[in-house]
Amino acid sequence: MLPEIGQFALILALLLAGVQCALPIFGAWRGNQALIAVARPAVAGQAVFVVLAFGVLTYAFVTQDFSVAYVAQNSNLALPWYYRFSAVWGAHEGSLLLWLLILNVWTVAVAAFSRRLPDALIARVLGVLGFIAFGFLLFTILTSNPFLRHLPALADGNDLNPILQDPGLIMHPPMLYTGYVGFSVAFAFAIAALLGGELDVAWVRWARPWTNVAWAFLTLGITLGSWWAYYVLGWGGWWFWDPVENASFMPWLVGTALIHSQAVTEKRGSFRAWTLLLSIFAFSLSLLGTFLVRSGVLTSVHAFASDPRRGLFILAFLATVVGGSLLIYAIRAPKVAGGKPFRMLSRETLLLINNLMFVCAAAMVLLGTLYPLIGDALGVGRISVGPPYFGFMFVLLMLPVVLLLPFGPLFRWAAADWQATTKILIKAVLPALGAVVVAKLWFPELALRGLAGVAASLWVGAGIVLYALKRWRDAPRGRRYTPEMLGMILAHFGVAVFLAGVLITESTSVESDLRFAPNETRTIAGLDFHFRGVARAQGPNFVADQGEIDVLREGKVVATLHPQKRLYSSGGSVQTKADISPGLFRDLYVALGESLDEKTGAWAVRVYVKPFVRWIWLGGLFMMLGGFIAATDRRFRVLPERVDVSVSKPAAQPALTTASAAASAP
Repeated sequence: MLPEIGQFALILALLLAGVQCALPIFGAWRGNQALIAVARPAVAGQAVFVVLAFGVLTYAFVTQDFSVAYVAQNSNLALPWYYRFSAVWGAHEGSLLLWLLILNVWTVAVAAFSRRLPDALIARVLGVLGFIAFGFLLFTILTSNPFLRHLPALADGNDLNPILQDPGLIMHPPMLYTGYVGFSVAFAFAIAALLGGELDVAWVRWARPWTNVAWAFLTLGITLGSWWAYYVLGWGGWWFWDPVENASFMPWLVGTALIHSQAVTEKRGSFRAWTLLLSIFAFSLSLLGTFLVRSGVLTSVHAFASDPRRGLFILAFLATVVGGSLLIYAIRAPKVAGGKPFRMLSRETLLLINNLMFVCAAAMVLLGTLYPLIGDALGVGRISVGPPYFGFMFVLLMLPVVLLLPFGPLFRWAAADWQATTKILIKAVLPALGAVVVAKLWFPELALRGLAGVAASLWVGAGIVLYALKRWRDAPRGRRYTPEMLGMILAHFGVAVFLAGVLITESTSVESDLRFAPNETRTIAGLDFHFRGVARAQGPNFVADQGEIDVLREGKVVATLHPQKRLYSSGGSVQTKADISPGLFRDLYVALGESLDEKTGAWAVRVYVKPFVRWIWLGGLFMMLGGFIAATDRRFRVLPERVDVSVSKPAAQPALTTASAAASAP
């Protein structure tokens, strides 16, 4: 009866989500403390029942209860025990239950760590989160029930998708979903502020640490997903602009704009329109990603489902969330304007440009991702756009951000000293140009893109190092590096590392498709690859043809690689398993293709030499760490003073007011 208990727990969680949504918001509106007090108990009760349902499904996988249809479809007797845990979220129904579990963890955390907030505000925040939970619980129960029975029970199940039988599945989806769902907290704070008409800076300060943590988790999830695709799919790339990859990237772009916009609103009272709208759009794009993954409207190796009925439900929920949020915003818009004025040369101006570029980049990715659907709707055919479009447009939009990034921390609020800033950044230009010259002399084959990567990386990296040194020299002891500032330094340094990894890898990688016979040697990028042959290897639930390749430099073995071609016992799926010799400055990557000649033992082998590819993910980890550290700043837990918006206008240069900034908000 355990599966029935799990389903009953979901129904009870749905009822409590309805209570959590309706009563606290109504109580905050009417000033009824009794109804406001319902919020936290409803949160706790809903979380208990969602955890119970998730635990029941996990137990069904661990014990291999094939009377549960979802278990029978995604597991079998040969599946190793550690993949039984990750198989819980390996397909649509279980991944949706994981989504709900993470949403409840976020909601419980907000309820637990917000006791110093005004009761009415937190009641509205928890009410909005309850509305989101209600929608997804209803979706799960009506269209995606993971506890449906298969009677009589099967003797054995199908199998978990071989691509997903990897440690990456254990880590990647939970981290990605934690970031996705985390933006619901920023969304809830924004809607709560709009509902209550409390549009001062207080709600922004309270929302900032939650937004930083969500952004950090999403950064980690995307980084892990890129790493997983690199070593599992056997194609040697790290990003393909796949529709589902784009679905996670769009909220990250808007979330990046949001954390910068929140800083301006909280410290200067400006960009209120930006902060509210970006909070709405970041979560709305997370919902859009859920729709793309689960509706089947776009084809992707990452997609979970292709059920139009499910897609229609999510689309209706997305329309309700976006439409309702924008309606509330439109009603409250007259109260949004305000904030201190600022000059053209100021930190606010640079952050405004930052917001514009990131929002335009998200819109560009959205257009390219949905272009096949747009083509269908217009009757011109289902035309897809690929990496050439995304790559060119994204670089074009991000170029101003990279060029201006070192100026941001050095510029002052309201009015910057141009001469003092450029005097500092001249010191960043010299090492960047010097590194380009040295790189070209040492590596004459380095293309323009690689040289640009070296220059951009050192420009951004040297700029942030110079800022850190300036803080050490000028700031009072004890205030040199607050957690918020240290997080910013680490995140910007991560951008520098990421730029070096991407542009150098893309311009210097070597790819070779070879025909290898046993004991044959080929030279690639100054390395000798010696193919010893292929032998049969036995795995826990597969058999594999396993190659053995020695990599030599000047006659000395530097790596031995064992790529595999796996045949899984259940279903007969064939999966390529590349082998990689990792390094900080280069990866050696080998994937085994097809047998070409059984008599001679010749095989097709693909070889990659990928310099600096690890720097891509190292940069992502620095950015993630920066987000987490910034969220720990104690200032976010102190009640903010009201921002005085009646500041006199600076006389030296024309000022940009918040009203003009709001007019250019998305």
